[in-house]
Amino acid sequence: MGKRKGSVWRADWFVGVCVVLGVLAVHAGTDLIEGMERRYYDVGMGSAARVPSDRIAVIAIDDQSIANIGRWPWSRDVHARLVDKLAQAGAKTIVHTAFFFEPQQDLGLTYIRRLKPLLGPGQAEAARLIEEAEQALDTDSRLAASLAKAGNVLLASDLHLGTPLGRPDRPLPAFAQASTIATAGTSLLTADVTQQPIELLGAQAAGTGHLRQIQDPDGAVRRDALLIDYHGRAIPSLPLLAAAKSLNLGPADIRIADDVVELGRLRIVTDGAALLRPHFYADRDGRPAFQVDSFYDVLNDRIPATKYAGKIVLIGATASGVGSQLATPVDASTMPVETMAHITSSILSGHFVTTPGWARGVSLAAVLLIALYLVALLPRLSAGVAATATGLLLVALLTSETLLLSGSAVWLPLVLPAALLLIGHLLLTTKRFLVTEAGKLKSDEESAETNRMLGLALQGQGQLDMAFDKFRRVPLGPAVMDNLYSLALDFERRRQFNKAQAVYEHMAGFDPKYKDIETKLSRARNLSETVLLGGAVASGGSQILLGDGRVEKPMLGRYQLEKELGKGAMGVVYLGKDPKIGRMVAIKTLALSQEFEGPELEDARQRFFREAETAGRLQHPHIVTIFDAGEEHDLAYIAMEFLRGQDLMGSCRPGALLPVRQVLSIVARVAQALAYAHAQGVVHRDIKPANIMYDPASDAVKVTDFGIARVTDSSRTKTGLVLGTPSFMSPEQMAGRKIDGRSDLYSLGVTLFQLLTGQLPFRGESMAELMYKIANEPAPDIRGVRPGLSEALANIVALAMEKRPEVRYADGQQLAADLLKVAETLDGDTAATQEPDDGATRVLPADAAAAVLTPSGSVAAPVPDQEPTVRMNPQEQGGRAHAPDADPRHNPAHPATPKRSKSQQ
Repeated sequence: MGKRKGSVWRADWFVGVCVVLGVLAVHAGTDLIEGMERRYYDVGMGSAARVPSDRIAVIAIDDQSIANIGRWPWSRDVHARLVDKLAQAGAKTIVHTAFFFEPQQDLGLTYIRRLKPLLGPGQAEAARLIEEAEQALDTDSRLAASLAKAGNVLLASDLHLGTPLGRPDRPLPAFAQASTIATAGTSLLTADVTQQPIELLGAQAAGTGHLRQIQDPDGAVRRDALLIDYHGRAIPSLPLLAAAKSLNLGPADIRIADDVVELGRLRIVTDGAALLRPHFYADRDGRPAFQVDSFYDVLNDRIPATKYAGKIVLIGATASGVGSQLATPVDASTMPVETMAHITSSILSGHFVTTPGWARGVSLAAVLLIALYLVALLPRLSAGVAATATGLLLVALLTSETLLLSGSAVWLPLVLPAALLLIGHLLLTTKRFLVTEAGKLKSDEESAETNRMLGLALQGQGQLDMAFDKFRRVPLGPAVMDNLYSLALDFERRRQFNKAQAVYEHMAGFDPKYKDIETKLSRARNLSETVLLGGAVASGGSQILLGDGRVEKPMLGRYQLEKELGKGAMGVVYLGKDPKIGRMVAIKTLALSQEFEGPELEDARQRFFREAETAGRLQHPHIVTIFDAGEEHDLAYIAMEFLRGQDLMGSCRPGALLPVRQVLSIVARVAQALAYAHAQGVVHRDIKPANIMYDPASDAVKVTDFGIARVTDSSRTKTGLVLGTPSFMSPEQMAGRKIDGRSDLYSLGVTLFQLLTGQLPFRGESMAELMYKIANEPAPDIRGVRPGLSEALANIVALAMEKRPEVRYADGQQLAADLLKVAETLDGDTAATQEPDDGATRVLPADAAAAVLTPSGSVAAPVPDQEPTVRMNPQEQGGRAHAPDADPRHNPAHPATPKRSKSQQ
């Protein structure tokens, strides 16, 4: 009896029953499998090829608009101006998604209205001015007049979903009541509280619809409630109302059934309760599904309003901090106005997803069939056949769901049977390895076959690393050797020669004479140690393979590439050699066609070669020398002086600061280099520690990376473009004004501050906070961070970081002279070389020439900055800025006693 009981729970069919019951219990008790189903739904949605309606346009209240118009919320006459433009241009329907729930009246309006009765008959001019002031301040009336004149503007309302327990606090306003319909006894989602636009605006609008978006348990929006029951009246959603208005229909043309909402002759199939599953359109070829135009651009005629003639125009917020972002099947962060565009297009185009009544039946039948397969059939199959059958079933289930969803917009949930199949197969396969010792050999063979089959499947899917991992678990034999040889060839096709080498070495351990494995292994070893110039080799440019299998180092232009040094700010940096004269050079490269396209490609090319153009005209002992520049096989390159040492980023950390005298010597030489560059009409624009190379062994200093430098000739300089690293940018550079060499000296002052203290003078939690501090707050006294420094040095730093360019150092030579004068006073001054007292142990670098990129201690270009270089437009900063008219002058006062502004005091 006991033996029989033991044999039952060990039986495969019993384990299969337990697996089925366990998976169903997990499905019923958790959201795990339903969450997987929703994610697979998103995959199918993103793969559909449907095209959105071209009748829908989106105008965004974006960051640019807020930066130029002002802080949100705006005065409502701004909205009125846009409505007037769109209405005059012939927009079919205008939908404003902003909530106008409260009046917006200027405090002065009350006093204006109190003054009107006090005017006498002889004060006609004053009465006229008072009337004009009242009209200007009463922005609600201004917007209401625009709404009435347009006659086609829809406004948004909000609903709180919940079961009403009694009567509402107040009935719906008459204008909101006009947009509702009778529920007709249909079961809908219910709401207990509503917020509507103010009476003045709502009464002039063409209708109001709710903007309440329905979120799934994972927070994503995949459904829209076309109608919501509010105390017996069905309030339509704003997308439904917009679609109706564009078809010259109204609320009276909306009819409800159990699983259909009819809009005129348009039948919208729902999941019941008027819940629509709209289609969400994925971006195609890098272009968004819906073109989003800036509110500011339309308001100021940068985009003509005639573009929106005959269209449904959706106006809504996309700016940071104004609207809340929600996930959709095609995007993890979508603004409500963009979600509304997808839903409105789905309604008008008939692009909605349905779950027919038979779908649930098919899903249940699939679960039963998979359960039967696991209990009755799978235990009878060998490991190889079982893996193949399970794989085919799994692919059939998931492919069926994807094809139905993307091709026919029918959602057939099949993730539950797929999960049951996969989990059941894995557990039953694992169970086979826990049998008696007699069955262990058979289990090992089945496991080997399973791993081999999985390896083949993974190889077929392109997952070569995982395939090799599976093959290594299989005992080597003729069959798996063939599989490994094919895998190694796949690695070679991908030019992953180091991985092909690993496969050949694994095979050689079993049979070193297998086919041509000796030749293949030698070739793979040579190739894995050679620089692979991706862009050039891929295009057939630099050939690295010879006919006999030997390796030749690749060429770029006339330079022979020796090895990769690292990643620079613009791309990969190589150590190169000019074979004609034997000179070693550093070669900075950028694969332009792989990184950019269209106008961005041309901009990147111009910026890359601007470094060669600007730096190439500079010949100075403290500026890196540019030898050559060119472009070959879509790979742009600059050949420059090969520098030893490293940048100063490592000397900006507390505990690793250089001696004060050494810092002053370095910065003085940088100032001299900048003085030379400024005399040549070149402003660096990005002076920071990462762009200053220093070699302690030779005491050499070099300024690098003139990549964003600009010639300051008036004919070639334009204001409005901000380039640089935020923490080191001068106030005028941050504001986008025209700059000159004094901006570089400000950045050098910040660099000097950081090298002396180990911290930046200005820091902020956000870009906005940092910009505000640089523009408005005085630079901190360096002695507050490092008390041991002299007053003369503190005054030099303060004058270099003076916010007013006309007061700041105007000449790098003067700054260098002042620094060297202070350095001469440091002999024997122990306090001046004392580091900040923050409790940290100070250890100066024992060998600052140690390499950061190469074993030889040489670098070719700075490693990526800790703070990124930015490009900004002044419109992003709240307005335009203009360069000062005054000529740059050095402050006549000695740097030991600089005059400070009131803000600094």
